[in-house]
Amino acid sequence: MARPAKNAVSLDPLLSKPRKQIPHQFVLDALAPLSPMTRPMFGCLAIYVGEKIVLILREKPTYPADNGVWLCTTEEHHESLRSEFPHMRSVGLLGKKITAWQVLPSDAADFEETALRACDLVLTRDPRVGKVPGSRRKAARKAANRKTDPPRRK
Repeated sequence: MARPAKNAVSLDPLLSKPRKQIPHQFVLDALAPLSPMTRPMFGCLAIYVGEKIVLILREKPTYPADNGVWLCTTEEHHESLRSEFPHMRSVGLLGKKITAWQVLPSDAADFEETALRACDLVLTRDPRVGKVPGSRRKAARKAANRKTDPPRRK
């Protein structure tokens, strides 16, 4: 009798791994007009719009203070974003006092309203939220250079 392939997916629902529930699903619903892509990151769910990573959704039992919606931004935008999101702060579990990732904590009384306001910033393509990850920036630069570099002779 033939053995099943090592990485074969079971079609039996009792043997398949249950899917994790998406934390803060309403955020993805609000971003639906942009057709966002999701990928696992830091054990959470990263949201991309085009090539840019814009948000991370987190709801885990460890480090509950960092649960919520993480904004991908840069330190230069912290002050202006904090005026719109008073509860926003750096993500503590990343180990630095100030991080590019800022969290809108899920235990704040106005969490859903605040998270939807962050979605509005993404929907309007606010330049303070989101960035192209480093490896993708390098790949895009290489592709652009290939188009402008003269052909090599052998």
